[in-house]
Amino acid sequence: MHHNFLFDLDQTLLDFHASEKVALELVLKAHGLSWSEDIYTHFKAYNKQLWLELEKGTISRTELFTLRFNDIIERSGGADRGIDPLQMNTEFIQTMSENGVLMDGAMELIQRIHRDIADARIYIITNGATVNARGRIESTGLKPYIEGLYVSDAMGVAKPSVEYFDMCLKWIGEPKESCIVIGDSLSSDMQGAKNAGLTSVWFMPEGDIEAIKSAYRISYTASSYDELYEILKAWAETQMTDGKAGTTYTRNAEGS
Repeated sequence: MHHNFLFDLDQTLLDFHASEKVALELVLKAHGLSWSEDIYTHFKAYNKQLWLELEKGTISRTELFTLRFNDIIERSGGADRGIDPLQMNTEFIQTMSENGVLMDGAMELIQRIHRDIADARIYIITNGATVNARGRIESTGLKPYIEGLYVSDAMGVAKPSVEYFDMCLKWIGEPKESCIVIGDSLSSDMQGAKNAGLTSVWFMPEGDIEAIKSAYRISYTASSYDELYEILKAWAETQMTDGKAGTTYTRNAEGS
């Protein structure tokens, strides 16, 4: 049996907002539209709101993409230009995929886990577009360390649903006791781990941490990569193994 580390991608390993900001500026300017910090601040807030609605199942992915770019096209002076919001969304995702940004210390953490924790297997669990996730993983150099990439749009279900995690566990092919979820989001990562009965680490916690830990049944919290590594190492050491590398099958959830 392996030690299976299920990492969220954005704001856990990759700086989503840095890539998002670069991509939005490039796409708007390519269409001759206005760009400003205020436009980006609004886009970021509205986009977050829409993703929360998607997680609750109140809108579809297509609706999310259409709403966010209809809104930003209007705000940046393109309301009468006949710009297709879904085409702009496609351009935005492609541009993001080419501009991945690692969070400070993320590569070192993944390399330490890969090098120093015996029988470690690192997986990415993420909501979003496959081309975006895959491209940013490749552009940042993370790909050689990743055993499997599970992306919601290829799977047809998203975090925090039990179905999403059930599919991940099926493809990993090992017991849930061998898996630990690491992420920053309460609504998708921690709620998803709770729904699926998985051990979890809330990364970069804030607010009333003890109350939130209780509400979401969070196993551990970590406020730095060094702290996170020590938690993951100690967790791995408590798992029962036979001292041999286990046999596992993975399926890359990018449509294959």
